[in-house]
Amino acid sequence: MNGARPGGPDPERAGARDGVSAMDAVSRVPEPRRGTATPRDRLTSRFGDDERAEEPEDPPDTVRDELPGRHQEVLALLGAWALSACSDEEVARVEAHLGRCAGCADEGIRLRDAAMLLEPRGSLDLDPELRADVLDDCLARRPARLPVPTWAAPLDAEAARLDALLHDMAEDEWPTTVRLRWFADDAELDRTTTVSGVLGHLLAVDGLLARTMGLRDPLADQPGLTDPDDPVARTLAGWAADERGTARPTAAWQSWRAQTRALVWAASRTGGRMGERRVPRSGYGPSHLPAEGGALSLSDLYLDRAFACWVHAGDIAEAVEYPYGPPLAPHLRLLVDLAARRLPHSIAGRRRAGLARSPARLTTAGSPGRTLHLEIEGEGGGDWYIPLDSPVAGVSRTAARASVAHIALDDVVFCQLAAGRVTPDDAASGIEGDPDIVHDVLAATAAMSRL
Repeated sequence: MNGARPGGPDPERAGARDGVSAMDAVSRVPEPRRGTATPRDRLTSRFGDDERAEEPEDPPDTVRDELPGRHQEVLALLGAWALSACSDEEVARVEAHLGRCAGCADEGIRLRDAAMLLEPRGSLDLDPELRADVLDDCLARRPARLPVPTWAAPLDAEAARLDALLHDMAEDEWPTTVRLRWFADDAELDRTTTVSGVLGHLLAVDGLLARTMGLRDPLADQPGLTDPDDPVARTLAGWAADERGTARPTAAWQSWRAQTRALVWAASRTGGRMGERRVPRSGYGPSHLPAEGGALSLSDLYLDRAFACWVHAGDIAEAVEYPYGPPLAPHLRLLVDLAARRLPHSIAGRRRAGLARSPARLTTAGSPGRTLHLEIEGEGGGDWYIPLDSPVAGVSRTAARASVAHIALDDVVFCQLAAGRVTPDDAASGIEGDPDIVHDVLAATAAMSRL
């Protein structure tokens, strides 16, 4: 899947909104400049004479200098207009002015040409930070009315990247076989599906979070769904329904995109502090997510879905032989932290199942026990001190300095290990200390993976 690509089928798009999100920024791709036409001619060819005739007119017998307020207002909106992030009223106001002001028209064309470089249909090889930088600049000039909370931003960004990848695919690539991998009881398992099947899987599991946020559960009335709270049962029921039905291959794309946008907007409406909200663990089936008092953090649920979106987008990219990079560094740091916080619970689960090589030690709840130093290298990295004897054991400075083992991993490799995309043996590189403890921690990291 190299070079310029024909665009795949484009699902129905939602209208522009006042709040700027990464998915909205890629929902329309501006056209490039063509020829040497005048600004007025170029705008006429872009919007059409009939459309401009119906747009609101400036007062008669006036010139731009007599309406400095209108001119400055349009200049302030040009950046958002170039990214298709204006409301319908703002679009009409800007385009009516551009048809009469050659200077603003030139600037508008220049910005639209620049916006075209952010998400070209034929390639995703640009620096992934470019769109984020442009959006940050736009939001600095005109803050969003409903800003995306920090804990929902990785899902927003990863969904936008997967959406762009799907745009770039040819229609005949949708039936491509995609291999999903995970670990269970130290055994590497896999299952094959198609690109549509991967999106159906994301749609089914994301539906649990949608239900928590008061949105419609896409599998609420799914025939054959025995356990609506179990992610695996939901996925299998969805796949079975797709095999029985006659839906287009891209139907799951349409549904997944609409649901993901709704999740991001629900997070924006609730506000950043709602990330501290606790939700019952019982509604999420088996989970290695950190829980306090039997409840899960809403922010962790959003980060978990961002992690899954990135991993499965990589599965699709691998299947169609397309390069796909890691998330932005701040987002990758949040995903690494989530996996590191999940690790003590996975270690404890393996001990209960009798899979651990290292001997267990009894400790009093809250007191320090043995500690492993987990060093994650790269832009998303840092240092974590993992309790080995109890997931709720405290880690004192003394215990951290006296850690019984040390593991150093690249940030992406650590996440790929937690996703079951690499084996513990392949991931092991910079390790020191008790080999049995190191094995248990690496195996427990892989055990966090799931279908």
